Amino acid sequence: MDSTNKKARVTIYEVAKKAGVSLATVSRVINNGDNVSQESKDKVNKVIKELGYKPSALAQGLATSKTVTIGVVIPSTNYVYISNLINGISEVAKEKGFRISLFTTSHSKLDAYKVIEDVIKSHVDGVIIFDDELTGDDIRSINSYSVPVIIINHNITGNTTGCILFNHDELIRKIILDNFAKNGKEMTFIHVHNGGRLLNRVEKVFIDIHNLNNKPYHIFNCDDSYSQTYEDFKEYFKYNKKGYFVAYRDSIAAAVINAAEDNGLNVPKDIEVISIIGTKYSKIIRPNISNLYIDFNEVGKRACYMLVDLSNDELNKKVVKFETKINYLSTTL
Repeated sequence: MDSTNKKARVTIYEVAKKAGVSLATVSRVINNGDNVSQESKDKVNKVIKELGYKPSALAQGLATSKTVTIGVVIPSTNYVYISNLINGISEVAKEKGFRISLFTTSHSKLDAYKVIEDVIKSHVDGVIIFDDELTGDDIRSINSYSVPVIIINHNITGNTTGCILFNHDELIRKIILDNFAKNGKEMTFIHVHNGGRLLNRVEKVFIDIHNLNNKPYHIFNCDDSYSQTYEDFKEYFKYNKKGYFVAYRDSIAAAVINAAEDNGLNVPKDIEVISIIGTKYSKIIRPNISNLYIDFNEVGKRACYMLVDLSNDELNKKVVKFETKINYLSTTL
């Protein structure tokens, strides 16, 4: 899937400019609309032929009530935050009359390559990607087929690409420095196998800040499993009675909290815990888990609206940053 020889997509703006007409006129010509003079039709069609313009299937579908299918690429459907993301996409898809096709990579690079093939072969009209296994080259290979793409948590833009980013890096830096300022506990980052790009990026920030400040730290490797993590920390807390733990998700944080309390330790006096991806469970579990929270339902909605605007060449802001917030609840001082 080499994209080096693929021509950059011609936009509707270029057609309108060269034909000397408005965007609305070009849109009406493309979609066989009324109220367009024959002279304008001829000019627009001539420029379309000259430039090799091909309107996106998604944009045409919106204009003609043709069935539009959006491909959504995710690592798994097992996580609450992924479900929230899909719900947000589904709300807008229902509003617009789109169909959704789900593609999962299961945290596997091999699966990710196959998914790219499947997305292209399925002839979807647009793609929303939230998957840490796909590289920039992978995404650009999808782009090369002139399919509009919105990528979440990956800074890639182009004629047919927009992206949504998070600010976890800045917030984890603040959390760590605040802990230093309090003469805080020694910190441990809980590394989950196959956690993905977001977790790896936060882990890198965690290590860099500690090294820059000459502070000791620990990395604790575990499986993405509540029960196994609970057993691991039940043993760990027999010999370690204090610490500040940065967990990937609420379920991992809950395993640490329960293991600490079952060893007679106090949360947060002895053990502090914060979750990188907070969900509704942060406030259901007792004690309430401090967390970094992002509204993934809204992320899904925004991604879908951005895809529509991108398909119509109306996406002025191709990089959107969603603000994550820190919720200091009961598991941190």
